[in-house]
Amino acid sequence: MSGRASNGESTIYKGADGRWHGYVSVGFTLDGRLDRRHVSSKSRGVVVAKVRELERQRDTGTVSETSTPTVAWWLEHWLTTIAPRRVRQRTLESYESAVRKHLIPGIGRHRMDRLRPEHLDQLYTALLDDGYSPASVLRHHRILSRALTVAVQRGHVPRNVAAIVDPPAQRPSDIATALDLGEARAVLQAAAGVRNSARWTVALALGLRQSEALALQWKDVDLLNNTLTVRRSIHRVRGGGLIYEEPKTRRSQRTLALPLPLVAELHRHKAAQLGERMLAGSEWHDEDLVVAQPNGRPIDKESDYDDWSRLLKAAGVRHVRLHDGRHTAATLLLSENVHPRVVVELLGHSQMRTTMDIYSHVMPALAREAADRMSTLLLPGKGGQTATTIATRDDSGRPPERESGLSRSGWS
Repeated sequence: MSGRASNGESTIYKGADGRWHGYVSVGFTLDGRLDRRHVSSKSRGVVVAKVRELERQRDTGTVSETSTPTVAWWLEHWLTTIAPRRVRQRTLESYESAVRKHLIPGIGRHRMDRLRPEHLDQLYTALLDDGYSPASVLRHHRILSRALTVAVQRGHVPRNVAAIVDPPAQRPSDIATALDLGEARAVLQAAAGVRNSARWTVALALGLRQSEALALQWKDVDLLNNTLTVRRSIHRVRGGGLIYEEPKTRRSQRTLALPLPLVAELHRHKAAQLGERMLAGSEWHDEDLVVAQPNGRPIDKESDYDDWSRLLKAAGVRHVRLHDGRHTAATLLLSENVHPRVVVELLGHSQMRTTMDIYSHVMPALAREAADRMSTLLLPGKGGQTATTIATRDDSGRPPERESGLSRSGWS
């Protein structure tokens, strides 16, 4: 091992400075260059020992890094190598936009170990000043946090700086806004006179996501046993194509009970679609979709948004986002004292916390009603009632059932 060597071999030699020098190739740097480590000493034996130790570390994969990557390098590496194995294509495309347009230009120049909370504060302030909404900045924050979490797991940095930075709070306009019961009934009445009326009945009664409702197939609808199974969703990817995907999580794939009025609505809808199929003849594209264009093809999300806006206008109802139809189903159920766990299953949320965070505005009223009921149970006749009206109990001690606005009163 004495003398100068090539081809990545270890080298030990005595230099003109009178000291012994050793070089060991231990791999490659983050930017792809050969990582060749240098040691020196007045003693040849010391250098030999150091070289042997570096070779041992190289062979066991325990060599420490000599340099820390920049935020730009890590984000690009995470985006192109790690994230594609963990998220869907559509999600990855949103990551690419955030990382390459804003995160790398904003904080990419910093070394990973020198990234500070203040750097993130400055980035978020700049995005807000450029007109991005708090909800948009929050998405950037979450993407950055995911990338830094992996960096911590791999030992590139000791902590996730994003975890100790408060992102901008969402504005009220960014938070879910549900229709009230009267508005929901008005929308359903207006929907009865439009094509694909079942699209909107399903949205308000079952709380399906737009991508789930537009991907629903007849084979997923059991009109004999009155159930509907969510098995996939539909999305448009870069380049303009529509693709079907399985749900993100196990809970997103779910079987839901159909109320009888909705079963009748779906029977009528299926008969109407059969008429369209006969008219289309050879132009019909059989994708077995419950909600489709007159030729059987999937409905584009943009067209679906437009149909929703026209429906709200026809119903004389204030404009809310299409996704708020989903929130409407959940809010009405929670206000009817349906257990949150049942609502979690209906919506296909992966965690109870997700549901509670979104619908926290419903909780105070439910807590007040619970307090009223407890007061009636424990303090009867002692002025224990609060301002909320307490339901009269029958002889069995059970409160009378409350009529659910959508599931028990039909669609009017």
